[in-house]
Amino acid sequence: MSHVHVYEGDMRQVLTRLKSLGTQVHSVVTDPPYHLTSIVKRFGADGAAPAKAKQTGAYARASRGFMGKQWDGGDIAFDPETWRRCYDLLLPGGRLVAFSGDRTYHRMACAIEDAGFIIVRMNAWLYGSGFPKSHDFGAQFDKQLLGIDRDEDPKDWEMSRSHFATWWEGWGTDQKPALEPICVAMKPLDGTVAGNVAKHGVGGINIDGCRIGGPTNTLRTQRNGPKSFPHSDDNWRSHVSISGQTDKGRWPANVLHDGSPEVLAAFPYSSGQHSSNDGDDEALIGNVYKPRRRTPADEPRGDEGSAARFFYSSKSDAADRLGSKHPTVKPVDTMRWLVRLITPPGGVVLDPFAGSGTTGMACLAEGFDCILVEREAEYVADIRRRLAHVRGDDTPLFAAGG
Repeated sequence: MSHVHVYEGDMRQVLTRLKSLGTQVHSVVTDPPYHLTSIVKRFGADGAAPAKAKQTGAYARASRGFMGKQWDGGDIAFDPETWRRCYDLLLPGGRLVAFSGDRTYHRMACAIEDAGFIIVRMNAWLYGSGFPKSHDFGAQFDKQLLGIDRDEDPKDWEMSRSHFATWWEGWGTDQKPALEPICVAMKPLDGTVAGNVAKHGVGGINIDGCRIGGPTNTLRTQRNGPKSFPHSDDNWRSHVSISGQTDKGRWPANVLHDGSPEVLAAFPYSSGQHSSNDGDDEALIGNVYKPRRRTPADEPRGDEGSAARFFYSSKSDAADRLGSKHPTVKPVDTMRWLVRLITPPGGVVLDPFAGSGTTGMACLAEGFDCILVEREAEYVADIRRRLAHVRGDDTPLFAAGG
C-alpha cells in the first residue's frame, strides 16, 4: 500500500528538516505559485499603506493577490534556494517537473538551473478553459474622459462614444491564456546513465508506460538466417519472420492537453498513415548489408481527426476538485501521467507545494509513496479530506508529518 506523508509548514523549513533525517526521493512533481501578482510586494505586504482604488480599483484587487490569495505573491518559486532544497533530497539522475505561468516561467526555470539542475526541456499543458483578461482601452478612455461606463449604460455609451473609442474598436490588451509551461529538469547523473540507474534506481523516463493513444502496430521480427550476408540476390525477408504485434501507442511528446473542444479545434485535421512504409530493405552496416530494423512508423495506423490525438490528453472530472476551494486544481489524470513518466516503480515522489493534494492522489493511484508539503492550513484540510475519499475511508490513512 502506498503511503502519503503530509507536512504542514513552510517548505523551506520542512525540507531542511527532512534533509537532516536523511530523506531521499526519486522525483519531484509540483505546481508552485506562479507569482502573477508582483504588486502584492508593493501594496499587499503586512503593514503596507492601503492601495489606492483610483478609477477601476485594479490596484486594490491586485494587492489581495491572485484570486484574493496572497500566497501567489512574493518570489519563492524564483529563489534558487527553494529548488536547492529539492535538489538536496533528490537522488542523482532524479527528475523534477514544475508547472508555471507563461509570463513567469523564465524566472522559475532560471532559479531551478541556478540550484544545480540540468534543464531537460519545457513541456506545454494546453487547456480550453482560459478566460481573456484583456481590457478594451477605447471603452476605458471614454469612461475616464466622458464619464460614461459602457458596462453600466451601454445604450448611452453607444450614442456618445468618442472618435478614439470608435477608431480603436476591436483592440485589446491581451490574448486568451491557453498554455501553461512545465519545466522538466534533472539532477546530474552519478557517472553514466546505466551506472546511475544501477546505483540509484533513477535516470530514465517511463516511455512505454506513458505512450499516447493506441492501438499502434509494432512489428516484431526474428532472424532465421545468418547474422549478416553480402548484398546479393538473396532477399533479407527470407531471413526474417513476423512474430506478432503489440498496441504500445505513440512515443510520449512534450505536449499535454485537456481534450476540450477548443484545444481539439486549434489543431489541424490530420489523417494517419494509411499504407506501409517499407523504405529500403537493407542498410549498410560496416562492410555488410543487414536487414533494416523496422519501427512502428513503418506500419499503417489508418486513423484520422484532430492532430491533438498525437499528444497526451486527460479529461477533467469530479475527482479533480472534490470540493476543494484551491483556485488552481490540476486534473488528477494529468498528474498521474507525470509522476508515472519520471518515477521508477516503488519510488518516492516529493511535492513541496502540495496545494489541494492532487499529486498525492495521483501517487496513490499509481502505487508510489509521496511526501506532500503545504503551508496553508485550509489546503492541508483539503488534502486530508481528499486522500481519505480516495481511500474510501472517513479516517485519512496517511502518515502525518510534524
